[in-house]
Amino acid sequence: MSWSASIFDPASPQAEAIQRLALLVLAITGLIFLVVEGVFIYVIVRFRQRAATGTLEPPQVYGSKPIEIAWTAAPAIIVFILTLVTTRTLWEVKTPPPHPRSKANALFVTVIGHQWWWEYLYEDYNGRKLGFMTANELHVPAGEAGQARPVYMALKSADVCHSFWVPKLAGKTDLIPGRTNQIVFQTDRPDLYVGQCAEYCGSQHANMLLRVVVEPPAEFERWLTNEARPAVEDAGAREGKAAFLAQSCVNCHRVRGTPADGSYAPDLTHLMSRRTLAAGMVANTPENLVRWIDAPGAIKPACLMPAFGLSDRDRNLIVDYLKTLR
Repeated sequence: MSWSASIFDPASPQAEAIQRLALLVLAITGLIFLVVEGVFIYVIVRFRQRAATGTLEPPQVYGSKPIEIAWTAAPAIIVFILTLVTTRTLWEVKTPPPHPRSKANALFVTVIGHQWWWEYLYEDYNGRKLGFMTANELHVPAGEAGQARPVYMALKSADVCHSFWVPKLAGKTDLIPGRTNQIVFQTDRPDLYVGQCAEYCGSQHANMLLRVVVEPPAEFERWLTNEARPAVEDAGAREGKAAFLAQSCVNCHRVRGTPADGSYAPDLTHLMSRRTLAAGMVANTPENLVRWIDAPGAIKPACLMPAFGLSDRDRNLIVDYLKTLR
């Protein structure tokens, strides 16, 4: 698993372009640092005050035209070079979506940032319409056998400014209220890639984590098939389902195939297929699910999900029902 979020270990062509730009900028600025510090140290040593000279300072040089030209031209050339390579990199990583949307092997997802979680609307894959939502864990296909599978994402915000950043896959792109931004990446390396919101969006900004699961095409197809299904009725959890539907949970959460049709909080249709709860804060285990329902603020302070003060019986029934949502 790629728990590292370093831009210096890229896993996509877009991240590689950003790495090359970062290394070039680091080399240029490092050279400038060495030249400036070298001159500075030389001057200190060469022209330091000596007791025997009897003078307070060395002879001063005024109005040197070569020096004036050098320190004007050199920065201008450096800025010009950096502008060119930055523009080229932006062009490489900001590839516009193809038209029509039915491009072969391409995945189209709309990403919606909320305080403080991520919503994903899967729209189209390989020309096949999808139309289902999930939350907090983005699953995408890896390229295979020389066949690229690009992921095109439309970025939107439901409330304040957020920023989508998974350093090993793509550059940081903001989610702005009232505006749709675009991001594209592709990778041939199945793995788990991590990132987080990179634009301050409130008290839980640091805990708005990102998890991108890159899977081989066959595994991704199985995941798509499961996620597209509505919730499966479990005869052993009917009492728990009734307890869940009787609570105001249904005003915020959606469980496809049931009367729960809220859109304010994460879709729970396949909750237990996710590895984490609370946008990556804790592992998705029955014990943590109990803790989360009992006191969400104890896990994620200031989160917008209230503690309902359920009885132990109702809470356990609801947890038993949620554990069937796979």
